Amino acid sequence: MGGWNSINGDRMKRLIEGLQKFQEGYFSSHRDLFEQLSHGQHPRILFICCSDSRVDPNLITQSEVGDLFVIRNAGNIIPPYGAANGGEGAAMEYALVALGINQIIVCGHSHCGAMKGLLKLNSLQEKMPLVYDWLKHTEATRRLVLDNYEHLEGEELVEIMVAENILTQLKNLQTYPAVHSLLHKGNLSLHGWIYRIESGQVLAYDGVLHDFVAPQSRLSYLEPEFNLHPNCPLTSYNSFKVPGSQPPGAMPSPQPSQGKLSALPGFSHLPMEQAERIYRGSR
Repeated sequence: MGGWNSINGDRMKRLIEGLQKFQEGYFSSHRDLFEQLSHGQHPRILFICCSDSRVDPNLITQSEVGDLFVIRNAGNIIPPYGAANGGEGAAMEYALVALGINQIIVCGHSHCGAMKGLLKLNSLQEKMPLVYDWLKHTEATRRLVLDNYEHLEGEELVEIMVAENILTQLKNLQTYPAVHSLLHKGNLSLHGWIYRIESGQVLAYDGVLHDFVAPQSRLSYLEPEFNLHPNCPLTSYNSFKVPGSQPPGAMPSPQPSQGKLSALPGFSHLPMEQAERIYRGSR
């Protein structure tokens, strides 16, 4: 291929060496796990995140192979139902209907190039028309941020865009029939996370505080689900606010019930061992 050089050769060599290390190291020491996975997959979490090379879902959650069913694209975007014929809707439907997944996490991240592009959307139309068309699926985020956060600029504005985009995608998820039905039955919960690349910190959206907070600070409580369905007790929705602020009269979440399943926030349907591996791994 044109443009091939020694740098490309070195990169490919490292990948091939990595394959060998994987086969001789990790695979060899986890042979029983891969034998089990060869008979089928049983993930309990659908993890929707950005294609950015700096974001690795299994790494930041310290999950094992087979724990997460992952959808990745530029900007962790889920177009509203019927708005696009891409693979996001099909993959999500398969995860919920065929695999029986009952937890969805939408994870954005700091310094997101897609969110920076969204702030200057019109300039992308000529040079990257496909990127332009894709980001148009989250125009609702762009309009909300530009209309409500005029006082912010630079990285602060990007950070707000990342947060509001996560909430937009959580709303978009609820336009899908499979999601809508499962939420109505109480068999599905939605979660929004922000991963900060520079610190390794993960913040989770709190439906009571209407804010992104450190999930480890709420490990003793059940996290309210992000859910706008009429059956949900959370009847109000506010925009992202600076962490640390709390609305007047906000009440703490109830204590979890005792049982064999996990009492970790948002993971009450999972065995404790798997829930701890996924949730505590984000610390």
